[in-house]
Amino acid sequence: MNDEELLWKASMTPKIQEFPFKRVPKVAFMFLTRGPVSLAPLWEKFFKGHKGLYSIYVHPNPSYNGSEPEGSVFHGRRIPSKEVQWGNVNMIEAERRLLANALLDVSNQRFVLVSEACIPLFNFSIVYNYLMNSTLSHVEVYDQAGPVGRGRYSRQMQPLIKLEDWRKGSQWFEMDRDLALEVISDKTYFPAFQHYCKGSCYADEHYLPTFVNMKFGKKTSKRTLTHVDWSKGGPHPMSFYRDRVTAELLEKMRSGSNCVHNGSKNDTCHLFARKFPPQSLDRLVRFAPKLMHFNQ
Repeated sequence: MNDEELLWKASMTPKIQEFPFKRVPKVAFMFLTRGPVSLAPLWEKFFKGHKGLYSIYVHPNPSYNGSEPEGSVFHGRRIPSKEVQWGNVNMIEAERRLLANALLDVSNQRFVLVSEACIPLFNFSIVYNYLMNSTLSHVEVYDQAGPVGRGRYSRQMQPLIKLEDWRKGSQWFEMDRDLALEVISDKTYFPAFQHYCKGSCYADEHYLPTFVNMKFGKKTSKRTLTHVDWSKGGPHPMSFYRDRVTAELLEKMRSGSNCVHNGSKNDTCHLFARKFPPQSLDRLVRFAPKLMHFNQ
């Protein structure tokens, strides 16, 4: 199928949350990667023992020719992909491609976008229950003045999208099935981004926040579940190389924030974190399973 056919087929999947037959709801983990899932051994430990409660979809660069070994949870989970450039609108196209593939499985009820540089901060049971019991989707939405916020708005989007509608946020989202269906079915706002959000516009930081703010603001928490450290400034977040990975760092990411979840104050605000390069894997595998109580 081409993208248009895929999106059409996915938009026809059932919207009814209550299954008329016995089926366990699953979380769809959608990996948007350049090549392999470089932290796969850590994710293998995360998923171990929970078969039937999750689905995995991997969208790598089409030039990547590698494959995961048989027996890996990532084996055979690659979807047909197209090239993606940082900040380009084709990154949103890839996200919609992942969502559409995941929506074809009616058991998938929550949808998480992660990259090869993302890690889980809690064990699978905690993540699963947190998401399944969430009353809202998690798409970061905020209004920012200045050149890296409203300054990226294109007046060519008027009158469909006005400057006061323009929002910014992390591309790393989590959403329920209803919102996922709306995103892949959007033929009004997304084409405007395809035509007018180019160059320094960075569609991956503005399309979903703007779309959600305009149409589904009350259905989202307006925050991301993925911890990212922007303290160093610049266009890219902090990378946590091997020497920076400690139990203390991971614990701070797990409980060092305050937020509202399902109407109550909470210090579990992030279920995932980035940006961890492959060199950090050995220390992550050493610290994370014990700290996060994997396989429990």
